[in-house]
Amino acid sequence: MRVALVSESFLPQVNGVTNTVRHVVDRLVATGHQALVVAPGPGPDHYGPTPVVRVRSATLPGYRSFALGLPDRRVGTALAGFRPDLVHLASPVSLGACGLRAARRLGVPALAVYQTDLAGFAHRYGVPVGGLLDAWVGGLHRRADRTLVPSAASRAQLAALGVGGLHLWGRGVELALFDPRHRSDDLHARWAAGPGTGERVVVGYVGRLAAEKNLHRLAEVSRIPGVDVVVVGDGPLRHRLERLLPAATFTGMLRGPELARAFTSLDVFVHPGEDETFCQTVQEAQASGVPVVAAGAGGPLDLVEHLVTGLLYDPADPRSLRRSVARLAGDPLLRRSLGRAGRAAVQGRTWEALVDRLVTEHYLPLARPSVPAGPVRPRRAA
Repeated sequence: MRVALVSESFLPQVNGVTNTVRHVVDRLVATGHQALVVAPGPGPDHYGPTPVVRVRSATLPGYRSFALGLPDRRVGTALAGFRPDLVHLASPVSLGACGLRAARRLGVPALAVYQTDLAGFAHRYGVPVGGLLDAWVGGLHRRADRTLVPSAASRAQLAALGVGGLHLWGRGVELALFDPRHRSDDLHARWAAGPGTGERVVVGYVGRLAAEKNLHRLAEVSRIPGVDVVVVGDGPLRHRLERLLPAATFTGMLRGPELARAFTSLDVFVHPGEDETFCQTVQEAQASGVPVVAAGAGGPLDLVEHLVTGLLYDPADPRSLRRSVARLAGDPLLRRSLGRAGRAAVQGRTWEALVDRLVTEHYLPLARPSVPAGPVRPRRAA
């Protein structure tokens, strides 16, 4: 099968959309399929053996590291040259709209994967365009042949926008990478260096440092006696958070084994965000055997069973987050129980299994055979 993935984000940007596309391409290639990625530039023009066609992009004010794809004729040209059996639209917005139009011109089915709550993000950034964004995103997904959503909350959100044909498709987790065996007592000891003589508890956040993650609430966590805060990641809020949390440890962006070691060396993982369509880092913490505290809203509702595989705090209660973290900080037996149950809950959620299911349950029922095509020669964005 020939699959063209039109993605709003790809390497070198690192985020949930990029990681999902990367794992989909890895598995497609490993199982004998051919893939093409169309993504905003600049960036590498190949991902392994897979061509990456780079199109025009612009940076967002206040978030210079994020490239927003712009309408570009190269999308249609690339798809016409590749002659896909199916077009996969990864978190479609502006570039996804171009991909959808190109798929329609070619008579090729388009599958859309919903992944980003743009209206929620706009609200967090104080931009009053949520209604317009919902209308745009809803219109894109209504025109796609099928839409995949990562959680029950996302399904309800799109259904309210009049989108039908919704199918639940979650995310995989790298169980060999995120494993409790990678815990480093030395790293934990360096982080647990706060004042006092009692046992210190290391509470950490992992992810992008951006407004939609509600990271200002880590200040509440930092005031819990006996707790040391670690922040793993980077983003536009880093300097502000460093001023807000002067005693916290900021590691910057970590990847691969370093990231896995950081995850499993935490005592508690906390994610304050309320607008997550899925929340992949919750799964990664669970795979690492680390108890989770997450918002009782959005994607975490599908991932965390309260008091079984983690704790869900009430976003409407201003004291709930602190109470939840303090409860775990003071109860090592509960931490151990939730960590073990969280690890057990994600067994079987490998990327290989998730992508195989994507192919058999969604790609194959939609795909149409195509004639052979020559190699795609990607061009960099101007």
